[in-house]
Order: sequence, then C-alpha cells, then structure tokens
Amino acid sequence: MKYAALIVVVGLALSSCDARGHRAAEVRAIRPNEVANFSELFSQNCSGCHGKDGQGALTIGIGRAIYLAIADDSAIRRTIEEGRPGTPMPAFAQHAGGMLTDAQIEILVRGIRNWATLSASDYENLPPYTSSQTGDAARGREVFVSACSSCHGQDGRGARAIADRSYLALVTDQHLRTLMIVGMPNLGMPDWRGHPKPLTGADVTDLVAWLASQRESLLTHLNH
Repeated sequence: MKYAALIVVVGLALSSCDARGHRAAEVRAIRPNEVANFSELFSQNCSGCHGKDGQGALTIGIGRAIYLAIADDSAIRRTIEEGRPGTPMPAFAQHAGGMLTDAQIEILVRGIRNWATLSASDYENLPPYTSSQTGDAARGREVFVSACSSCHGQDGRGARAIADRSYLALVTDQHLRTLMIVGMPNLGMPDWRGHPKPLTGADVTDLVAWLASQRESLLTHLNH
C-alpha cells in the first residue's frame, strides 16, 4: 500500500510538472515580428486612424470601395512602408525605421485589397489617384467656391477649415487629392460625386493646386 501510494504521488507530481510545462509553452508571448494575422496587424497598426475595417475614423477610409478602386497595390504598399513624411502617417517598414517586416506589410496589403468590391470601371468618370498635369491654382479657387465653400467657407477657413494653414502643413498634396475623391462620409465629407456636379480629374488637380498655394503662402510668411 505504501509503495502504491508513493507511485501515485510521484505520478501526480510528474503530470503536474508536465502540465505546467505545456502551459508555459502555450502562453509564450508572440513577438511583434511574428504576428501574421491580418485582423490583428490592422487593429494594432491602422485602425486607430483609418477605423475598424478601414471605413474611416480620423482620416481616409482605406478599406472603402472608392479608395481601393483608385489605389493599386504598389501605392498601398509604398504608403505603409514609407508613410507620409512630415505628416501623422508614420513609416511602418523596418528598413524605414518602423516595426513591421516585409512579410507583415504584404499581409496588410493583401488583406486591405481583399476588401475591394468594385473597380474603377464600376464608377463613371472616376478621377485618377494621381495626375501628371500641373494644376491651375486660380481655376482651383473658382472650383472651390462653387463646389466646396458651402461647407468650408468662401476662403476655406470656415467651420470646417480645410484651407487652414496649420492643417495643410500636416497633409500632403496626395492626401488632399485622395480626400477629394474618396471623401470621409463618417465626418460628413462627400466623395467626388457629392457636389453640385461631380468633380472631374482636372477639377481635383486644380483644387489641390489652390490648397497647396495656401500652404506655400504660410511657408513664405514663416521664412520672412
């Protein structure tokens, strides 16, 4: 009986050690560069600004159909890797000082692309993501007054001050162009169709040129 009892005790002790060993292995912390789940990567790195499922929060909804219709994989990848210098959008690639590996960035690109439900051909006269033309700031001012001033004020410095120089100092011309095309419905900002008449590609280019001129006037003032 004594030997039997001893065997039971030893067996329980060994099984307990083994269980603790298994638990220790199961709860081993996953290193940041080992995370390979799209939802987790997006939640940790993107959703704070771009919103759950990329539908928009503090900035453009990169999971929205219109955005994915104009931005190709290389544009999405480049923005994630390099960020937008001088703006709140950081670089995430390790080679650019960020925390994400190339493989993790590819997971993000693929996951974001999988949200796409429409292509550019599904929209009529969708302005392109970029433009090779130089915008006309004077005409852009005219387009702004007719298409945007009801919300932003005649000079762009109303209650929703998109021409505010402090704001313009934090965003790139590409951000402004994307914003005009995609909109931010969660904040009441329509896409390119939600104006007295839809914006053309030339309208968007000229609008960006006018807003950029407001930013440049601030820089000129600061340099004097």
